[in-house]
Order: sequence, then structure tokens, then C-alpha cells
Amino acid sequence: MNIIGKNHIGHRLSSKSNETLKIINPETNTENSNIFYEATLEEVSEAANLAHSAFITFRNISGPQRARFLNKIADNILKLDNKLIESYKEESGLTEARAINERARTIFQLRSFAELIHNNNWRESIIEEAEPKRIPNPKPDLRKTQIPLGPVVVFGSSNFPLAYSTAGGDTASALASGCPVIVKAHEMHLKTSSLVAQAIIEAAQETGMPDGVFSHIIGRGKTVGTALVKHPRVKAVGFTGSISGGRALFDLAAQRPEPIPVFAEMGSINPVVITGKALKKRYKKIAEMYANSITQGTGQFCTNPGLILTMESDNTSDFIRELAKQVSKIPSQCMLHPNIKARYEQLTQDIKTANDLQIVTDIKNANKPNYADALIATVSGKTFLNHSKLHQEIFGPFSLVVRVANNNELLAIIEDLEGQLTGTIMAEQEEYPDLPPLIDALQNRVGRLIFNGVPTGVEVCAAMQHGGPYPASSDSRFTAVGVHSIKRWVRPVSYQSFPKELLPENLKQHE
Repeated sequence: MNIIGKNHIGHRLSSKSNETLKIINPETNTENSNIFYEATLEEVSEAANLAHSAFITFRNISGPQRARFLNKIADNILKLDNKLIESYKEESGLTEARAINERARTIFQLRSFAELIHNNNWRESIIEEAEPKRIPNPKPDLRKTQIPLGPVVVFGSSNFPLAYSTAGGDTASALASGCPVIVKAHEMHLKTSSLVAQAIIEAAQETGMPDGVFSHIIGRGKTVGTALVKHPRVKAVGFTGSISGGRALFDLAAQRPEPIPVFAEMGSINPVVITGKALKKRYKKIAEMYANSITQGTGQFCTNPGLILTMESDNTSDFIRELAKQVSKIPSQCMLHPNIKARYEQLTQDIKTANDLQIVTDIKNANKPNYADALIATVSGKTFLNHSKLHQEIFGPFSLVVRVANNNELLAIIEDLEGQLTGTIMAEQEEYPDLPPLIDALQNRVGRLIFNGVPTGVEVCAAMQHGGPYPASSDSRFTAVGVHSIKRWVRPVSYQSFPKELLPENLKQHE
């Protein structure tokens, strides 16, 4: 059966619309051959209603059974083998090594959530038994646990066709919690997304999950996404992408008769602070480290270090020249899509008009249509503070080096920044006594603090916090990476004075 091109409404394939689209291969700048059918509003409603029906059963399926489902998804993705890798490359312009690494991360995430839900510890249940003789008032028996919210809509991301997409962290964590998932496939990698969707649906059938536990919807523009978020059967949304896209979904969800949460991971310029002593001791090493981080994946990471704050010293100019030199050595790479390349060029051109801004790279390596040259610019701290345009994220291999006059100016810059995913400090041990004010300032603006490292590379583990104050994410209390991301899709419920026979199994202990 040819599953490429059609919508998956639960276990059923559907293509009711006359509206179709094709995908661009950014490496060759040509259209791929597959034709994809956009979902109609009727198909959107069918998927949402089916997800609601599935939720009635799926929410009560045991953790070990859901774990088997997640592990089977991982197995089926691996069985796609080279077909998936080739599709990934054709639609993203990313390398085979990147595809293999991202597939491994996707598999790891699925298996991590499977391991998590083998018991109910993740529900953080609390049992407080009755105290009928307590004076002056008796205490009732109270028991609290976490229950799933309901059907979740997940929007696939452009820059991670696997790990933040169809079977990525949002989908894996929602399914683990007991929530059915409807994926709105990203229009830049529909073949990759469709292949993974079929792997998920086959896993659902093989493990006895209810029809509608997963659906896969195709649509460009805003119509399909808007319909999904506004549908009354949908109870939460997961999104990775731009600030404008995430905020639009957040506003839609808030305006519903029944508002629902939107967990959006959005923009970040990930400030890096390099102290004067760090520059003096190792400016060449730091420059090489950050040249690789800035250009990794053509700069198309949400954790790309787009802002470097350097304390003005004798070595500041040496560092800037060395950074430009190291960046210039790295070959230009393909961006994800012609539209993303065009946006990168527009933003980098706009920033060149700022007063006092100097471009320190002169790279003209990009000899293919969607390849991008890295760009390093520098500006004074005073100018940066007075031009909010310089604070915006430029998605691509770009970084702005700000020459900061003193500690007061440094703290003022950090306090003036919007919320960020990460903040980094590059410093020497003898400077530790002077760092607490800087750490406090960064901590107030970011979700993850890094010391003497780079922000690119997000470890998938329980201690990871991938999120931050707005607009880095829509709710800084939650992470989008690691097993604790499951907390986005559940809510607490307390049972008071309940008969033993009617309590959920995970609340029946201490009897």
C-alpha cells in the first residue's frame, strides 16, 4: 500500500481534498516527485473525534502496555532503515550522519519514556491517610495522582525532521502519559513524516492500541493548524518553531470557549558571556569552539549561540579576528528550505544597517542556491542596548559579538534581554568569587546555564531543562526534552474519602 501523500485518520488513509503540494529538495533546489493531499476540515474533525474516542480506552491502558507500544514504534522506525535516511536527506538538505544521529535520538527518547512508565512513580502520587481522631477536626483520607489531559496536537518542527517531529519528544511523551496524538506534519518533510506515521500506526495495531490513538494530518498555511487547535476535542498543543507561530497558536488556544495549554518552544539567541581573563588565557581555543557551534547544522538549532558578550580587554580584538578566521575555514552548508535561506539573507542584510555595527567575516563560499555563508558581526555594548533590532534571533550561521565596557553594562544587557533557552559563562577559576551577580542575572533570563561549554547539544535526560522565560517557551515551568516533559500532558486529581475498591491502582498502597 502506498501511504505516501495521504492523511492518516487513525488506522485509515484519507485524501478527500483536491489541494495538493510537493516538497523541495533544498540540496538540488528541485521539487521531489511525491504528491501530498492537504487535509480538509472534515478530515481534521474526523481525526479529533476519533482521538477522543481512543482516549476513553487509551487513558486506562496500563503503563507496561503503553511501554510496549512505544518500544514497537522504535522497532518499526529502525526497520525503515535506509528508506527513512534517504527521505530525510532529500527533504532537509542535512547530512546522512545527522540523519543517523537524529534517528538514534528519536529511538532513545521513545525507549526512555517506555522505561519511565513501566511503573507509576512518574505520576508522583501522594497518599495522606485519614485521621478521624484529630483535634479539633478529623482529617479525611486524601490521595492525589496525575491523569492525562486528552488528545494532544503536535506540530512537527522544520529543523529536526525526526527528534522534534512525528515520533519526537512531544509525541513520545504524550503517548506515554495516556494521551492520543494528532501530528500536524511539517510541510518541509512530509515524506519522512509519513513514513514515521505509518510506523507508529502499525505499532498501534500490533500492540492492540485503540484506533485513533495516533493520526497524521497534512496542511500548509494556517487553515489546518487553526482548525486542530480550535477543535473542542483537542486538550493540549505541542509546538517547536518560531515566536510568531508559537504565539499565534497560544492566542488561538486562549480564545477558545475552553482554553487549553500550548507548550511552545520558540526563539532564543542564547547569550554567551566571555570574561576578560578567559579571553586572555584561551581566546584561540574559545574562538575555535564557538566557530564550530555557530556553524553546526548551518546554525539551524534553537540553541545556536547568536549573542556573544565579551568584556572589553586587550584580547577582545584578537578573539574577534580569530573567531572570524575559524568560521571562514568551515565550508558553507545547505539550509533546510529556500524560504529559510531567503529569511536568513533578509535578516542579515537588515542588521548591517545598524549604526556602529561591523561585519568581521568576508565569506563567499556558498556556490549553490540554498547554501548559506556564515556571518560574524560586532558592536559596542552601548549600541546593543539602544537597538532592540539587534536582539532578535537570526536563524542560521550568525553570531553577534558585543564588546561590553564593564560589569554594570554587562548586567544591564542581560536584564534587557528577552527570555532565552540557554545562557553560558566562559570564565577562569580565579574569577569564581566575582561571578554570583552574573549567574543570578542569567538565571533570571534562561532555562539552562552552561559553564565553559557551548549551548548546542541538548542531552536527553531527566536533569535537562529545555525551555525558559517567554519567548523561549510559552511556559518556563516545563521542559520539552527529557522524561519530565511528560508533565506537560497531565493534570493533578485528588480523591477524598474514596472506597478502596474505587481508587486507581497506584493509590491503593498503604492499605
